Amino acid sequence: MGRDGARQDREAEIERKKKGYGTIRRDKRETEESRINRITVFLEGVRDGFPIGLGYFAVAFSLGIAARGYGFTPFQGFLASLLTYASAGQYIGFSIYAANATLLQLVILTAITNLRYILMGLALNQRMPEGTSLGRRMLVGSCITDEIFGVTIARPGVPDPWFTFGALCTAVPMWAAGTAVGISMGSILPDSVVSALSVALFGMFLAVIVPQARRDKKVLAAVAASFACSYAASAIPAAASLSAGTRTIILTVSISSFFALAFPRDAGEDGTDAGTAAPEKGASV
Repeated sequence: MGRDGARQDREAEIERKKKGYGTIRRDKRETEESRINRITVFLEGVRDGFPIGLGYFAVAFSLGIAARGYGFTPFQGFLASLLTYASAGQYIGFSIYAANATLLQLVILTAITNLRYILMGLALNQRMPEGTSLGRRMLVGSCITDEIFGVTIARPGVPDPWFTFGALCTAVPMWAAGTAVGISMGSILPDSVVSALSVALFGMFLAVIVPQARRDKKVLAAVAASFACSYAASAIPAAASLSAGTRTIILTVSISSFFALAFPRDAGEDGTDAGTAAPEKGASV
């Protein structure tokens, strides 16, 4: 009985080890699949960020011309765009800096100009998968621009942070490079050419909103209302006296609130549930 008991114990121990090895192999396989998926999603972001970067380069070229007039060197312009990547905010920052304003004034004016990114960050945060760490959410928030937010939120399923990181890694260096080139060579090109290059960014905006508007009439109505209200706000003296950033915030909150109340989205619509939906199969978190 003693030998039988010892043999059974050895067999049980061998079986436990087999199960343990199987679990380890399965965990390694899942980890490898997750790593490959993250790389795939990241490369998708790099691909979708390239046309954004082209538009950024053209607009940053114009920004670089302005920065040159304020006395910035190509390296200073490159570093400022690499760390800030905010066209209107940067333009105000350059002009305020050239006017010898205090750092507090610079921070306040830049923050007011870019307040719309808080709204975008909140909207994106609500749609991210459960379990996404606070650090990763904050990192995604620091990556937001108008265009990167657009392509991230328009991507089917829940937003994947690695897609946002990929788009940022392509678009922002081109924004920084465009600023440096604009400072170095902006005076060579005529104003008509620089203005024509800037049109590329508006075309990219249309490429973001048109597919969504064609699929959903409610989105189409919201886009049309946004265009109409934006034009009206620029024509009405009381609204036109506000800064462009302030008008954008007011219109964004007002129009989005109206359509959210008038046409609420059902839970799970478009594969998401306001940040609580489970990721698509293979989606990295």
